Amino acid sequence: MTVLYVVRHAHSHYNPDELGRPLSAKGTKDAKTVCQMLKNEKIDRIFSSPYRRAVETVETLSALVKKDIIIEDALRERTLSDVPLENFAFAIEKVWENSSFKWEGGESNNEAQQRGVKAIFNLLHTYEGEKMVISTHGNIMVLIMNYFNPLYHFKFWKQLDMPDIYKLSFDGVTHVDVERMWRRA
Repeated sequence: MTVLYVVRHAHSHYNPDELGRPLSAKGTKDAKTVCQMLKNEKIDRIFSSPYRRAVETVETLSALVKKDIIIEDALRERTLSDVPLENFAFAIEKVWENSSFKWEGGESNNEAQQRGVKAIFNLLHTYEGEKMVISTHGNIMVLIMNYFNPLYHFKFWKQLDMPDIYKLSFDGVTHVDVERMWRRA
């Protein structure tokens, strides 16, 4: 079995610097809890989106298990638009209603899902039988999970915590199980 611990990054205060936005004080505290939860899982590899908040979420784990964080660009959050959108809630719901729709300069659900799933299949093929942590973002996380099971959709995304952890188990590239590991304090 190959196991992916897919981690939605901990809380960060919104600002337009997607790449450099750090965790908030609450996010830093929660990230330490995530790392404590995962430290005894016999992790073989840690992958992260290049975004600072995703990397910071697993930095303590990296030190605890003595594994480097491998940056994987394809795990970055979906680009909703390259121009400011007036109503985020409306904008995000619109892309989930129509998987091929995209805002100006953004990615459709189909495009973002294809990018994320390609990265996951690459990891499954390259590191078969290993346990990996994948530190990423809510939308791309759910789009990847949705590829393997349509139960993971917009309503599921809306109820995610920040952070959140889902353990996905695979036999080869066949998804066989999912378990939520994070419990809101």
